[in-house]
Amino acid sequence: MNAIIAQPGFAIRVANIADPDEAQRIDAFVRAHERGTPFHLTAWSRAVAQGCGQKSHYLVAEAGDFEIAGVLPLTEVSSPIFGRALTSAGFAVDGGILTDSEALAEKLATDAILLAQKLKCPTVELRGGPQPKGWHTDADTYLGFARDLAADDEAELLAIPRKQRAEVRKALGFDLSVDFGDRDAHYAVYSTSVRNLGTPVFPKALFASVLDEFGEAADVLTVRHQGKAIASVLSLYFKGCVYPYWGGGTQDARTWRGNDMMYYALMLHARKEKGCTRFDFGRSKAGTGPAAFKRNWGFEGVPLAYAKFATSGGKLREINPLSPKYRLQVQLWQKLPLWIANRMGPMIAKGLG
Repeated sequence: MNAIIAQPGFAIRVANIADPDEAQRIDAFVRAHERGTPFHLTAWSRAVAQGCGQKSHYLVAEAGDFEIAGVLPLTEVSSPIFGRALTSAGFAVDGGILTDSEALAEKLATDAILLAQKLKCPTVELRGGPQPKGWHTDADTYLGFARDLAADDEAELLAIPRKQRAEVRKALGFDLSVDFGDRDAHYAVYSTSVRNLGTPVFPKALFASVLDEFGEAADVLTVRHQGKAIASVLSLYFKGCVYPYWGGGTQDARTWRGNDMMYYALMLHARKEKGCTRFDFGRSKAGTGPAAFKRNWGFEGVPLAYAKFATSGGKLREINPLSPKYRLQVQLWQKLPLWIANRMGPMIAKGLG
């Protein structure tokens, strides 16, 4: 709780987000800020710490009257494979520096570097937010996809471009059902999906911790064909926007258009049951199939700017699975039996951050 750095009118410190009063103050600032995201909420940092065993360091900048003026959620990630890093926000697609002050943003970035050096983390990573001066910035790798939801069910269907709309109509004609809350079904489907993509699955405890921490602001939607789960997604709800975050489908989902049903059903559920007016389809790497899939739904990709800093002047951490250095590992992982992938995957994935 001691101040790390002070400047006239402001002090920056590591907050105790386990303290309910402290967490409530921070979350109120995040909710009130125009660029606040669910990944800035203290619930996200606590869930990551609980679910992956990676320590949280939440920086808060306060004015002289103790009014919060800026925040930076950081996760200390340690992995024998991918190395150590201080990431904002851990396991998120956003959650970088949040403040209206350019000068304070630079101070928060400096504090993140100082903290990383103290923790012996060679890399600091910021996902979104202001890009600090002198950092390596990447605005080419990832695209973000979001748009407003339509006013009713039929309008939502018509908002989907023609070819993709035809796929949704096919899904609506199959014997599919939608239900909510089945955590086990979600993990079974999601772990199968990422194994097929060649990437390790996150620990089951991470999904449970996110659902527990967010409460009614998160849920699981599952699509079934004749009772068998074929597609499932864990979503977050924040300031009138739904974030389908961890979703996937089995091989059967392709036959029965399970993913098409899943996202259309989520759009309707988010509007009617959660009061949402916007749908954030998340990020995808530019030039990939997932990015094309989201465009087919009528979403335009917007470049996402991420920043990295090497605290010791060495190489920056590289965890992009599309990198040529990981191509062989991805191909091998796709061939693993599911039970082995699910046993080994969480031990690897919790170090990705």
